[in-house]
Amino acid sequence: MSESRFGGQVLAGFMNGLMHRKAMSLDSLRPDQRLNPTLSWWHLVALGVGAIVGTGIYTLTGVCANLAGPAVIVAFAIAGGICACAALTYAEVATMIPTSGSAYTYTYVVIGEVVAWVVGWSMILEYSVGTSAVAVGWSGYATGFLGGIGVHLPHALTTGLYAGGLVNLPAIFIVYLVSALLIVGTRESATVNVVLVLVKMAALALFVAIAAPHVNVANFHPFMPYGFFSHDVDGAKRGVMAGAAVIFFAFYGFDALSTAAEETKDPGRNLPIGIIGSMLVCTVIYVAVAATAVGSTYFANFVGSPEPLALILRQLGQDGAAKLLGAAVVIAIPTVILAFLYGQSRIFFVMARDGLMPQSLAKVNAVTKTPVRMTLITATAVALLAGLAPLKDIALLANAGTLTAFVAVSVCMLIMRVRMPDAPRVYRTPLAWVVGPAAILGCVYLFTNLTVTTMLFFLAWNVIGFGIYFLIRPRTPQTAA
Repeated sequence: MSESRFGGQVLAGFMNGLMHRKAMSLDSLRPDQRLNPTLSWWHLVALGVGAIVGTGIYTLTGVCANLAGPAVIVAFAIAGGICACAALTYAEVATMIPTSGSAYTYTYVVIGEVVAWVVGWSMILEYSVGTSAVAVGWSGYATGFLGGIGVHLPHALTTGLYAGGLVNLPAIFIVYLVSALLIVGTRESATVNVVLVLVKMAALALFVAIAAPHVNVANFHPFMPYGFFSHDVDGAKRGVMAGAAVIFFAFYGFDALSTAAEETKDPGRNLPIGIIGSMLVCTVIYVAVAATAVGSTYFANFVGSPEPLALILRQLGQDGAAKLLGAAVVIAIPTVILAFLYGQSRIFFVMARDGLMPQSLAKVNAVTKTPVRMTLITATAVALLAGLAPLKDIALLANAGTLTAFVAVSVCMLIMRVRMPDAPRVYRTPLAWVVGPAAILGCVYLFTNLTVTTMLFFLAWNVIGFGIYFLIRPRTPQTAA
């Protein structure tokens, strides 16, 4: 085949894929490709809270305080506000396209296959890297907790090669344990998640209850020592917006709910409750915890700590409460891994069902009604990252992938308002032409606050993704929906 002919075929395939859109109907799916609707609204709220309230609030409070000072409270509120705008757009689009796949599926239906591939490929970073980072964080807490009760694990088996160890076995263990729970059944894993979320909420409530009486107004001065906008201070980006770009990691996860659309009973009613409800609950919790933390202890006393909330409790003479908080983290943080593994496996499952991955992987187990093959493949990839990869160098790629997905869904919502203005909408985003652009602009601004290295890695990742897309897509797409 001549180079010109090959190039022409590649260009033709790209143009076909660019314009090809997927139909919204699931009627053509085989029974073994259908997911089973078993989740209620309270399962979804718990899944969202479980995904959002994770290592971020327990560890990033100190990191963000180092960037924004006491105005970490404002940074939490800004990041939460941007995510809330995105959540409102998700709620409308998810109820109009109640199928699994989240931003990938919405983009495929509304814009086209090529852009959907970019979004889906970017979401691999959001979930896989994000899940691995949480698993490594859990491993650190678990290892410390076991050491506190006299069980000391070898350094070589609790740290990856990149940090002078051999393999992070606790991180691998928790990934496979959670994946086994997901394989057993969606409803069963969601019910266990509810219990663990209650433990997590109780731990944060304990922190606020103990630290709140020690709040001193003097600890809030100066409130914005590094100013509002991001700028260089001593070689590092500081300011409220720099803090918001980092603390954003603590908010995302609610989008995992939209991957549960096919497995939700009455999605038109329950999806908006789950998505918006979990974001509201978490924003209130985060602001309350951040305000209590910087009010009870001057922020300089806990910046840089891997466990700032526990450190604050110890500084207040509450060693017992600090240990309880640490135990709660070990018990409850797996809810984040559960939600992220769930979301990633469903996105892979739908991409396989669409033919963008091997279709043999798009099968639901006849007994458990879950995508067992795809769940195991996802768990293995995440476990390898968690056990071996230098996550500290690539963790911000998860933020880049999430911001891409949020922008894509907000754009889809606005396009559908123009293309289908009179289509029935079970849920309508309020002030859509304010909320949608606010979500887009907010996410783009946060993206620009990521490091240059992160943005270059993200670009390289998507260049690789385009290469894979052209290799695995030999078919001619159907007529646009």
